[in-house]
Formats: sequence, structure tokens, C-alpha cells
Amino acid sequence: MLGDDALLAAQRLAEWASRAPTMEEDVALANIALDQLGAARLFLSLAGDEDELAYRRDDREFRNCLLVELPNGPARGDLDFGWTIAKLLFLSAAQRQTYEVLAAEGGPLGEIAAKTVKESAYHFDHASLWTRRLGDGTPESHHRMTGAVQRLWAYTFDLAQDRAAWLAVIEPVLAEAGLERPAEPEPKLGGRAGQHTEHLSYLLAEMQVLHRAHPGAKW
Repeated sequence: MLGDDALLAAQRLAEWASRAPTMEEDVALANIALDQLGAARLFLSLAGDEDELAYRRDDREFRNCLLVELPNGPARGDLDFGWTIAKLLFLSAAQRQTYEVLAAEGGPLGEIAAKTVKESAYHFDHASLWTRRLGDGTPESHHRMTGAVQRLWAYTFDLAQDRAAWLAVIEPVLAEAGLERPAEPEPKLGGRAGQHTEHLSYLLAEMQVLHRAHPGAKW
């Protein structure tokens, strides 16, 4: 579950390579994608063969939250920076919260969580900064961030085990950005049970095509 979340988040963020709004942000998103990929490798390796788990499973075998498989904009193929920042804000807050709990519990999973909790804290700070800048920026950036937060909110209900704690972190950021917290919509769920959106199939097709075409190939 944690490995799948991180793996798909990394794949989506990698789609921004060379296309971010600024060169600095291009580097930042690439680094966050690499952090997510590193976390995914650690979690998947703990569960089994990381390559098999990443590249040989079908969509129904993935247990990720639906948020991470959504495109980087309202529609497939879109690259909307505000939309991506909203996704990162929601995900990183939940990841930091989960990793902190696991790290305190110890054990093999806790050891991995302890290695990744600082990275997720950085991801959250980065997304928080941009949420404030865009939400409190131009009318256009405010409009886009408002739309992203409103439309993505339904996909946040399976991110964190303690939603009240997650809301306690997210709500101040939205308030500082001048963004209204959405009303509680009907939750979009199912990813943890292998029931995904159509977007995951397209994402996996792109991510897995090389490994499936050349199984066992080495660089």
C-alpha cells in the first residue's frame, strides 16, 4: 500500500521533467519524484521482489490510493501545476503522518519510515509554500487552486488513518492560501481494494512497457 502510493506518485511527478514552470521547480519536482521512488523501492523490497511488484502486476493488484493515479490535471494528458501541487499537498501530509507513526513503532517497516519521514516533511513544506503562493496569487492562480482543491477533495478520504489529524494540518494551509475548505463530498474510494480509475491502466502501460517487453534486461 505505502509502496504503491509512493511508486505511482513518483511516476506522475516524473511526467513534469523538463516541463515545470521554472528550472528551479523542474529540479525540485524531479527530486521529490526520486524521493518517492526511493521510498517505493524500500517498501516494495520489504514485501518481495521490487521489480516484479512494480512492473509485473496488473492494475487490480495495486493497492494505492486513487489520488496518486489521477493525471497531473483535470484530464488525462494535462499538466496543471496547481492541480499537481494540491495532490502533493494532500499526499505528503498523509505520508508524513503515517511515516511518523510507523517510525515510532519500530520494526522493519518503522526503519524504512524513519528514513523517509524527513523527505515527506520537505515535500509537505514545498507543497504548502506553493499552495500559499498560488492561492494568494493572481486571480487566475487562485481560480485554478480553488478548482483543484474542490475537485480532488473527494479523493482524500483514504489517505490517512487519522483524518482529523490530517485535517488539522491541511486546513491552516488552505486558510493561509485564501482557499475555502470544500464541503465533505461523497468519498471516492476503492483503490485500496484494487478498484481503480481508468487512469491507472494508462499509467501502468507506460511505466511497465519496457520491462514487460524485455523481462530481465539490464542496462
